[in-house]
Amino acid sequence: MEAIVTFGEILLRLSPPGKEKLFQSPVFHIFFGGAEANVAVSLSNFGHSVRYVTVLPDNEIGESVASELKKFGIDTRFIVKKGNRLGIYFTETGANQRPSKVIYDREHSSMAEAKRGDIDWELVFKDAKWFHTTGITPAISQSAADLTLEAVNAAKSKDITVSIDLNYRAKLWRYGKSAPEVMKNIVKYADIGIANEEDCQKSLGIEEEMDVSGSKLDLSFYERLSKKVIDMYPNLEKIAITLRESHSADHNGWSAVLRNEKECLIGTKYDITDIVDRIGGGDAFSAGLIHGLIKFGNDKEALEFAIAASCLKHSIPGDFNLASEKEVLALMEGETSGRVQR
Repeated sequence: MEAIVTFGEILLRLSPPGKEKLFQSPVFHIFFGGAEANVAVSLSNFGHSVRYVTVLPDNEIGESVASELKKFGIDTRFIVKKGNRLGIYFTETGANQRPSKVIYDREHSSMAEAKRGDIDWELVFKDAKWFHTTGITPAISQSAADLTLEAVNAAKSKDITVSIDLNYRAKLWRYGKSAPEVMKNIVKYADIGIANEEDCQKSLGIEEEMDVSGSKLDLSFYERLSKKVIDMYPNLEKIAITLRESHSADHNGWSAVLRNEKECLIGTKYDITDIVDRIGGGDAFSAGLIHGLIKFGNDKEALEFAIAASCLKHSIPGDFNLASEKEVLALMEGETSGRVQR
Protein backbone atom coordinates (compact mmCIF):
# COMPACT_ATOMS: atom_id res chain seq x y z
CA MET A 1 0.00 0.00 0.00
CA GLU A 2 1.34 3.43 -0.96
CA ALA A 3 1.90 5.66 2.03
CA ILE A 4 0.65 9.09 3.06
CA VAL A 5 3.40 11.15 4.70
CA THR A 6 2.76 13.98 7.18
CA PHE A 7 5.44 16.29 8.55
CA GLY A 8 5.49 18.79 11.39
CA GLU A 9 5.96 19.35 15.11
CA ILE A 10 4.16 17.30 17.73
CA LEU A 11 3.84 18.84 21.18
CA LEU A 12 2.91 18.04 24.74
CA ARG A 13 -0.48 19.57 25.51
CA LEU A 14 -1.36 20.51 29.09
CA SER A 15 -5.03 21.27 29.80
CA PRO A 16 -6.81 21.89 33.11
CA PRO A 17 -9.77 19.63 33.91
CA GLY A 18 -13.05 20.34 32.16
CA LYS A 19 -13.43 24.03 31.49
CA GLU A 20 -11.35 25.31 34.38
CA LYS A 21 -9.01 28.24 33.86
CA LEU A 22 -5.28 27.59 33.75
CA PHE A 23 -3.88 26.83 37.22
CA GLN A 24 -7.33 27.07 38.81
CA SER A 25 -6.47 23.73 40.37
CA PRO A 26 -3.04 22.00 40.51
CA VAL A 27 -3.98 19.42 37.89
CA PHE A 28 -3.34 19.12 34.14
CA HIS A 29 -4.57 16.54 31.68
CA ILE A 30 -1.78 15.50 29.33
CA PHE A 31 -2.18 14.87 25.61
CA PHE A 32 0.20 14.70 22.67
CA GLY A 33 -0.90 16.67 19.65
CA GLY A 34 0.05 18.81 16.70
CA ALA A 35 -1.59 19.56 13.38
CA GLU A 36 0.26 17.07 11.21
CA ALA A 37 0.27 14.31 13.84
CA ASN A 38 -3.48 14.84 14.26
CA VAL A 39 -3.94 14.34 10.51
CA ALA A 40 -1.76 11.23 10.63
CA VAL A 41 -3.87 9.64 13.39
CA SER A 42 -7.14 10.33 11.56
CA LEU A 43 -5.85 8.93 8.28
CA SER A 44 -4.55 5.82 9.98
CA ASN A 45 -7.96 5.35 11.65
CA PHE A 46 -9.53 5.62 8.19
CA GLY A 47 -7.37 2.71 6.99
CA HIS A 48 -4.42 4.36 5.27
CA SER A 49 -0.73 3.53 5.56
CA VAL A 50 0.72 6.63 7.23
CA ARG A 51 4.25 7.81 7.94
CA TYR A 52 4.77 10.66 10.39
CA VAL A 53 7.98 12.66 10.18
CA THR A 54 9.23 14.99 12.90
CA VAL A 55 12.25 15.69 15.10
CA LEU A 56 12.13 14.58 18.74
CA PRO A 57 14.55 14.68 21.67
CA ASP A 58 16.34 11.40 22.30
CA ASN A 59 14.93 10.83 25.76
CA GLU A 60 11.99 9.22 27.55
CA ILE A 61 9.62 11.99 26.44
CA GLY A 62 10.52 11.49 22.80
CA GLU A 63 10.06 7.74 23.20
CA SER A 64 6.63 8.30 24.75
CA VAL A 65 5.57 10.35 21.72
CA ALA A 66 6.65 7.62 19.31
CA SER A 67 4.93 4.95 21.40
CA GLU A 68 1.67 6.92 21.40
CA LEU A 69 1.73 7.26 17.61
CA LYS A 70 2.54 3.57 17.16
CA LYS A 71 -0.65 2.70 19.06
CA PHE A 72 -2.57 4.14 16.12
CA GLY A 73 -0.59 2.11 13.57
CA ILE A 74 1.52 5.02 12.37
CA ASP A 75 4.96 4.35 10.90
CA THR A 76 7.45 6.24 13.07
CA ARG A 77 10.66 4.90 11.53
CA PHE A 78 11.47 8.25 9.92
CA ILE A 79 11.32 10.31 13.10
CA VAL A 80 14.72 11.93 13.73
CA LYS A 81 16.11 11.96 17.27
CA LYS A 82 17.89 15.25 17.82
CA GLY A 83 17.79 18.31 20.06
CA ASN A 84 16.95 18.74 23.72
CA ARG A 85 13.25 19.32 24.25
CA LEU A 86 9.70 18.69 23.13
CA GLY A 87 7.59 21.77 22.54
CA ILE A 88 4.71 22.37 24.96
CA TYR A 89 1.44 24.20 24.75
CA PHE A 90 -1.13 25.04 27.39
CA THR A 91 -4.79 25.25 26.44
CA GLU A 92 -7.72 26.59 28.40
CA THR A 93 -11.10 25.45 27.10
CA GLY A 94 -13.57 28.30 26.88
CA ALA A 95 -17.21 28.25 27.90
CA ASN A 96 -20.16 30.39 26.84
CA GLN A 97 -18.77 33.89 26.16
CA ARG A 98 -15.29 33.08 27.56
CA PRO A 99 -13.02 32.08 24.63
CA SER A 100 -10.51 29.26 24.62
CA LYS A 101 -6.86 30.25 25.03
CA VAL A 102 -3.56 28.76 23.86
CA ILE A 103 -0.13 29.58 25.29
CA TYR A 104 2.96 28.22 23.50
CA ASP A 105 6.25 27.12 25.04
CA ARG A 106 8.10 25.76 22.04
CA GLU A 107 11.18 27.95 21.48
CA HIS A 108 14.38 25.91 21.02
CA SER A 109 12.40 22.70 20.69
CA SER A 110 13.91 19.86 18.68
CA MET A 111 11.70 20.77 15.72
CA ALA A 112 12.41 24.50 15.98
CA GLU A 113 16.13 23.79 15.77
CA ALA A 114 15.84 21.25 12.92
CA LYS A 115 17.40 22.28 9.63
CA ARG A 116 17.88 21.31 6.00
CA GLY A 117 19.61 17.97 5.64
CA ASP A 118 18.35 16.55 8.94
CA ILE A 119 15.76 14.36 7.19
CA ASP A 120 16.41 11.91 4.36
CA TRP A 121 13.48 12.79 2.08
CA GLU A 122 14.61 10.28 -0.53
CA LEU A 123 13.97 7.52 2.00
CA VAL A 124 10.85 9.12 3.49
CA PHE A 125 9.11 9.45 0.12
CA LYS A 126 9.89 5.97 -1.18
CA ASP A 127 6.54 4.44 -2.28
CA ALA A 128 4.63 7.51 -1.02
CA LYS A 129 1.60 8.95 -2.85
CA TRP A 130 0.67 11.98 -0.73
CA PHE A 131 2.49 14.52 1.43
CA HIS A 132 0.75 16.77 3.95
CA THR A 133 2.18 19.63 5.97
CA THR A 134 1.02 22.96 7.37
CA GLY A 135 1.95 26.58 7.91
CA ILE A 136 2.67 25.97 11.60
CA THR A 137 6.16 24.47 11.32
CA PRO A 138 7.44 27.31 9.05
CA ALA A 139 6.23 29.77 11.73
CA ILE A 140 8.41 28.46 14.57
CA SER A 141 11.87 29.26 13.16
CA GLN A 142 13.75 30.13 9.99
CA SER A 143 15.48 26.75 9.94
CA ALA A 144 12.15 24.91 10.29
CA ALA A 145 10.76 27.02 7.44
CA ASP A 146 13.77 26.09 5.29
CA LEU A 147 13.24 22.42 6.14
CA THR A 148 9.56 22.63 5.17
CA LEU A 149 10.48 24.20 1.83
CA GLU A 150 13.01 21.40 1.29
CA ALA A 151 10.28 18.85 2.04
CA VAL A 152 7.66 20.16 -0.42
CA ASN A 153 10.32 20.57 -3.10
CA ALA A 154 11.44 16.95 -2.63
CA ALA A 155 7.84 15.71 -2.73
CA LYS A 156 7.03 17.52 -5.97
CA SER A 157 10.24 16.27 -7.58
CA LYS A 158 8.73 12.79 -7.15
CA ASP A 159 5.27 13.77 -8.45
CA ILE A 160 3.72 13.19 -5.03
CA THR A 161 0.47 15.02 -4.33
CA VAL A 162 1.11 17.82 -1.83
CA SER A 163 -1.53 19.29 0.49
CA ILE A 164 -0.92 22.26 2.78
CA ASP A 165 -3.12 23.56 5.55
CA LEU A 166 -2.11 27.23 5.83
CA ASN A 167 -2.82 27.29 9.60
CA TYR A 168 -1.84 30.88 10.45
CA ARG A 169 -0.69 31.27 14.07
CA ALA A 170 -0.11 34.92 15.02
CA LYS A 171 1.68 34.01 18.26
CA LEU A 172 4.37 32.02 16.41
CA TRP A 173 5.61 34.37 13.67
CA ARG A 174 8.33 36.00 15.78
CA TYR A 175 11.69 35.34 14.09
CA GLY A 176 11.74 38.29 11.70
CA LYS A 177 9.87 37.00 8.65
CA SER A 178 6.19 37.64 7.96
CA ALA A 179 3.92 34.73 7.11
CA PRO A 180 3.38 35.79 3.46
CA GLU A 181 7.16 36.12 2.91
CA VAL A 182 7.58 32.45 3.81
CA MET A 183 4.31 30.80 2.88
CA LYS A 184 4.04 32.15 -0.67
CA ASN A 185 7.15 30.16 -1.60
CA ILE A 186 5.92 26.98 0.08
CA VAL A 187 2.38 27.08 -1.35
CA LYS A 188 3.82 27.18 -4.89
CA TYR A 189 4.56 23.47 -4.47
CA ALA A 190 1.07 22.50 -3.31
CA ASP A 191 -1.71 20.77 -5.23
CA ILE A 192 -4.36 21.04 -2.50
CA GLY A 193 -4.82 24.04 -0.22
CA ILE A 194 -6.76 24.01 3.06
CA ALA A 195 -7.49 27.07 5.17
CA ASN A 196 -9.96 29.29 6.95
CA GLU A 197 -10.54 32.89 5.92
CA GLU A 198 -7.88 34.30 8.28
CA ASP A 199 -5.29 31.81 6.98
CA CYS A 200 -5.82 33.03 3.42
CA GLN A 201 -5.60 36.66 4.42
CA LYS A 202 -2.73 36.51 6.91
CA SER A 203 -0.63 33.69 5.40
CA LEU A 204 -0.93 34.73 1.76
CA GLY A 205 -1.56 38.46 2.13
CA ILE A 206 -4.87 38.33 0.25
CA GLU A 207 -7.15 41.29 0.87
CA GLU A 208 -10.86 40.46 0.99
CA GLU A 209 -12.52 42.13 3.93
CA MET A 210 -15.43 40.67 5.88
CA ASP A 211 -16.47 40.64 9.52
CA VAL A 212 -16.37 37.00 10.67
CA SER A 213 -16.93 37.72 14.36
CA GLY A 214 -20.70 37.42 14.13
CA SER A 215 -22.96 34.38 14.01
CA LYS A 216 -23.87 34.63 10.31
CA LEU A 217 -21.32 34.25 7.54
CA ASP A 218 -21.59 35.56 3.98
CA LEU A 219 -21.07 32.64 1.58
CA SER A 220 -20.34 34.97 -1.34
CA PHE A 221 -17.26 36.18 0.56
CA TYR A 222 -15.84 32.64 0.60
CA GLU A 223 -16.60 32.19 -3.09
CA ARG A 224 -14.64 35.37 -3.88
CA LEU A 225 -11.81 34.51 -1.50
CA SER A 226 -11.35 31.00 -2.86
CA LYS A 227 -11.23 32.36 -6.41
CA LYS A 228 -8.53 34.84 -5.44
CA VAL A 229 -6.43 32.03 -3.98
CA ILE A 230 -6.78 29.87 -7.10
CA ASP A 231 -6.03 32.83 -9.36
CA MET A 232 -2.92 33.70 -7.33
CA TYR A 233 -1.70 30.08 -7.26
CA PRO A 234 -2.60 28.31 -10.52
CA ASN A 235 -0.66 25.26 -9.28
CA LEU A 236 -3.48 24.64 -6.78
CA GLU A 237 -6.02 22.18 -8.16
CA LYS A 238 -8.36 22.81 -5.22
CA ILE A 239 -8.70 25.08 -2.22
CA ALA A 240 -10.98 24.17 0.69
CA ILE A 241 -11.96 26.90 3.14
CA THR A 242 -13.69 26.09 6.42
CA LEU A 243 -16.56 28.23 7.72
CA ARG A 244 -17.05 28.60 11.46
CA GLU A 245 -19.96 30.57 12.89
CA SER A 246 -19.07 31.32 16.52
CA HIS A 247 -22.24 31.80 18.52
CA SER A 248 -20.25 31.11 21.71
CA ALA A 249 -17.34 28.96 22.87
CA ASP A 250 -19.79 26.06 23.25
CA HIS A 251 -21.92 26.60 20.15
CA ASN A 252 -20.59 26.85 16.59
CA GLY A 253 -21.95 26.47 13.11
CA TRP A 254 -19.54 24.43 10.97
CA SER A 255 -19.25 24.03 7.22
CA ALA A 256 -16.79 24.55 4.34
CA VAL A 257 -16.49 25.39 0.66
CA LEU A 258 -14.24 23.76 -1.93
CA ARG A 259 -13.23 25.45 -5.16
CA ASN A 260 -11.76 23.47 -8.03
CA GLU A 261 -11.02 24.52 -11.61
CA LYS A 262 -14.70 24.43 -12.57
CA GLU A 263 -16.86 25.40 -9.61
CA CYS A 264 -17.17 26.39 -5.97
CA LEU A 265 -18.95 23.74 -3.91
CA ILE A 266 -20.74 24.60 -0.68
CA GLY A 267 -20.97 21.89 1.97
CA THR A 268 -23.53 20.94 4.59
CA LYS A 269 -23.63 23.10 7.72
CA TYR A 270 -23.73 21.41 11.14
CA ASP A 271 -25.00 23.17 14.26
CA ILE A 272 -22.56 22.02 16.95
CA THR A 273 -23.77 22.65 20.51
CA ASP A 274 -22.07 21.71 23.79
CA ILE A 275 -18.60 21.55 22.22
CA VAL A 276 -16.26 19.24 24.13
CA ASP A 277 -12.96 20.22 22.45
CA ARG A 278 -12.58 22.14 19.20
CA ILE A 279 -8.77 21.91 19.06
CA GLY A 280 -7.83 19.62 16.17
CA GLY A 281 -11.09 20.31 14.35
CA GLY A 282 -9.30 21.79 11.35
CA ASP A 283 -6.89 18.88 11.26
CA ALA A 284 -9.81 16.45 11.30
CA PHE A 285 -11.17 18.35 8.31
CA SER A 286 -7.82 18.07 6.48
CA ALA A 287 -7.62 14.33 7.11
CA GLY A 288 -11.23 13.87 6.05
CA LEU A 289 -10.63 15.78 2.84
CA ILE A 290 -7.50 13.78 1.97
CA HIS A 291 -9.32 10.52 2.69
CA GLY A 292 -12.36 11.62 0.71
CA LEU A 293 -10.37 12.71 -2.33
CA ILE A 294 -8.46 9.41 -2.37
CA LYS A 295 -11.44 7.13 -1.70
CA PHE A 296 -14.35 8.82 -3.47
CA GLY A 297 -12.56 10.64 -6.29
CA ASN A 298 -15.42 13.12 -6.09
CA ASP A 299 -14.96 16.65 -4.73
CA LYS A 300 -18.48 16.98 -3.34
CA GLU A 301 -18.35 13.68 -1.42
CA ALA A 302 -14.84 14.46 -0.19
CA LEU A 303 -15.98 17.85 1.08
CA GLU A 304 -18.97 16.35 2.88
CA PHE A 305 -16.82 13.65 4.48
CA ALA A 306 -14.31 16.27 5.69
CA ILE A 307 -16.99 18.47 7.25
CA ALA A 308 -18.64 15.51 9.00
CA ALA A 309 -15.31 14.16 10.30
CA SER A 310 -14.46 17.55 11.74
CA CYS A 311 -17.91 17.93 13.25
CA LEU A 312 -17.41 14.69 15.19
CA LYS A 313 -13.98 15.82 16.43
CA HIS A 314 -15.70 18.60 18.40
CA SER A 315 -17.12 15.86 20.65
CA ILE A 316 -13.76 14.22 21.48
CA PRO A 317 -11.26 15.46 24.14
CA GLY A 318 -7.65 15.89 23.07
CA ASP A 319 -6.07 16.74 19.72
CA PHE A 320 -6.69 13.43 17.94
CA ASN A 321 -9.92 12.68 16.08
CA LEU A 322 -10.80 9.12 17.09
CA ALA A 323 -13.94 8.90 14.97
CA SER A 324 -14.01 5.95 12.57
CA GLU A 325 -14.91 6.07 8.89
CA LYS A 326 -18.14 4.25 9.73
CA GLU A 327 -19.12 6.93 12.25
CA VAL A 328 -18.37 9.72 9.79
CA LEU A 329 -20.42 8.06 7.05
CA ALA A 330 -23.31 7.60 9.48
CA LEU A 331 -23.32 11.32 10.24
CA MET A 332 -23.21 12.13 6.52
CA GLU A 333 -26.26 9.91 6.07
CA GLY A 334 -28.21 11.84 8.69
CA GLU A 335 -27.55 9.98 11.97
CA THR A 336 -27.51 13.01 14.29
CA SER A 337 -29.69 11.91 17.21
CA GLY A 338 -26.85 10.80 19.50
CA ARG A 339 -28.98 7.87 20.67
CA VAL A 340 -27.21 5.05 22.48
CA GLN A 341 -26.19 2.27 20.10
CA ARG A 342 -26.84 -1.11 21.73
